[in-house]
Amino acid sequence: MTEQTVLPTTPRRSALRSRWTAPVAVAAVVAGAFLAPPLIASAGPADLPDVTPEQLLAAVAEAEPLPMSGTVVYTARLGLPEIPFAEVSGADPIALLGGSSTLRVWTDGTERSRVALLGSTSEYSVVRDGAEAWTYSSAEDAVVHYSLDEADQARYDALATDLRSGNVPELAGELPTPQEAARLALARAEEFSIVSLDAHTTVAGRDAYQVVVTPRTSATLVSRIVVAVDAETSTPLRVQTWSVQDTTTPALEIGFTDITLATPSDAILAFSAPAGASLKEVVVPLPDAPDGAEAHDGSLPDGLTITGSGWETVAQWVGLDVAALVAGDPAALTGLPGAERTIGSESAQELIEEFMPSDGSGHPGAMTLDTTALYDQLTVEVPEGLLLSSTLLNVLVTNDGRVLVGSVPAETLRGMA
Repeated sequence: MTEQTVLPTTPRRSALRSRWTAPVAVAAVVAGAFLAPPLIASAGPADLPDVTPEQLLAAVAEAEPLPMSGTVVYTARLGLPEIPFAEVSGADPIALLGGSSTLRVWTDGTERSRVALLGSTSEYSVVRDGAEAWTYSSAEDAVVHYSLDEADQARYDALATDLRSGNVPELAGELPTPQEAARLALARAEEFSIVSLDAHTTVAGRDAYQVVVTPRTSATLVSRIVVAVDAETSTPLRVQTWSVQDTTTPALEIGFTDITLATPSDAILAFSAPAGASLKEVVVPLPDAPDGAEAHDGSLPDGLTITGSGWETVAQWVGLDVAALVAGDPAALTGLPGAERTIGSESAQELIEEFMPSDGSGHPGAMTLDTTALYDQLTVEVPEGLLLSSTLLNVLVTNDGRVLVGSVPAETLRGMA
């Protein structure tokens, strides 16, 4: 055995950026290249230094973000009923519920990023530059611009300047070192899980360690979670979540298939609305920082209760108008625990009402998928109400207006109803 060694802490970048609309032919080729096979990792090198789970977690916590770009493949095998994807044109986030999706990501490692979800004939992109963000649907040729008002922008700039200069606001208690944070995280994880290291592997052409988290209980749908961590930069390269219902293939998998550790060009990170695209402006309020008592009292919002612990945790909400929420009625959001009648700014409220109006009309960029029909298709009737069952998560909407959610067998939720 090699002497255990602390991993290098070369800075890494965690922010994601999306490129602007790629040519349709290129998008189709890229998507086709990655949709068919699962993510493939070779056996990996045998000469990486040996580390403990605690050392690996400390290295991840200590690493700084890196500029990068790459291709990410997301695959969901949730065992859901067949979704009417024929109604979803091109790149649409609803497609993430099943099958494989390809994304391109770019980041400068600080405040600029771009993410592009590629469809066979279109692209859905999200661009961020500091406090501003844009979304663009090439299928609808529609842009939404999110920004702060003048006062909130000034407050954001002041906070960002303080952070860059190292003037971090005082927090209650002392912040642990990365090593101490890793030790505490590992101790907490091992209360409910077995944390171990698997054989070294290779992801996107890079050598990687693998952390395996296995629940200690059999009363959960999760079999194990495996995270591949870049051996040089301590950047997570891939996450796989396995269900007890299928031990041969991950139920959820997201990871790089190629990655370049270099700063993308300004032309990629800068946003430029395509000529002729429709534009919607939305002012988003910057939330006030909670005071110490509010931030640390541990209280739950009214209407929300938590039962169990660890992997057996079940969240239960009361007083939700689920039918209205599914139908897209903005007023139904007031039933969510702690929600206010107005969501953010007036323009943000208007955007929600425009995308999900009660009369069925809407913004040209809104999803054309009938969410009520989708809800009906994904759920099945049980004596207690309606059940949405997947390989990793179950949701029960009871006849008396409660919603129970947990990574536990459906029988557990039904027993609690």
